[in-house]
Amino acid sequence: MATIVCVGEALVEIMRTERDRPLDRPALFGGPYPSGAPAISASCAARLGASVGFIGTLGDDAFGACVRNRLAADGIDCSALATDPDRLTAIAFVAYRSDGGRSFVFHLAHAAAAQVRMEQVPPGYLDETRYLHLMGSSLSASESLRETCYALAKAVHEAGGVISLDPNLRPELLPVERIRDVCAPIVERARIVMPSGEELLTLTGAATLKEGAHYLIAQGVEIVALKRGEEGSTLYTADGALDIPPYTVQEVDPTGAGDSYDAALLVGLSESWDLYRAGLFANAVGALATTRLGPMEALYARDEVLRFMAEQGRPLP
Repeated sequence: MATIVCVGEALVEIMRTERDRPLDRPALFGGPYPSGAPAISASCAARLGASVGFIGTLGDDAFGACVRNRLAADGIDCSALATDPDRLTAIAFVAYRSDGGRSFVFHLAHAAAAQVRMEQVPPGYLDETRYLHLMGSSLSASESLRETCYALAKAVHEAGGVISLDPNLRPELLPVERIRDVCAPIVERARIVMPSGEELLTLTGAATLKEGAHYLIAQGVEIVALKRGEEGSTLYTADGALDIPPYTVQEVDPTGAGDSYDAALLVGLSESWDLYRAGLFANAVGALATTRLGPMEALYARDEVLRFMAEQGRPLP
């Protein structure tokens, strides 16, 4: 039985091997790399030592085998990871810009990843789930996946579990002006929300980050974990704001950094760590996630993360 369960799209990424090579012209690609924001979070949490389950759907093809093999190798409970024989595994094509931005082309809405249904979740699968982690990208992918996320959130919430949400805006999947409506049923049940600055403003309609965080807390959210990239993170609660310092790395590939942060924060909280300790751990894991090409290739085991934190002069308290 998994303590942390992630739900949503599992896919492969095919990535430009050089920066500033847009997707509308020929250039080299690398991959396939196992990916999908919820799958990255699941893989990261498992490598950090948590008991993790993943609910998603893959195609019956080589790309699906690529993803399934990675999740299984990480020790994730894949009994709710279905195979759709009639649809291909989802694919994301990614290009990087020198300014740090990324461009995506998704094959997702009509792929296997978008066809996640409650019927594929085995009886009793959620009995030990303490944290259910959801993503805005999953809520944006298809009506089927969105309704399944809603149903799972309702079930875990009513059983006393914690719902966490990463807004993970993907305008390629859904116009950002719709994201508030799509996320609203999850926000109503969420105790943890983990946005970037832009996502926080979009999700709440607030003029400032502080106002956005306070808005969510007034709605019943207990922790707003604001991811601030090179500046670290800030954890907002009803008691105030806690700034968590960053770790410094040489960035190679930013994909998956926020997803890894999510996972590490949940792992820390699941072990009853205080907020500062959990936030510091999450910052370190998020930073390390950028150090190799490929969204799951820079996910480290807990002892490696702790060693990195000590080497940077900020060991885990």
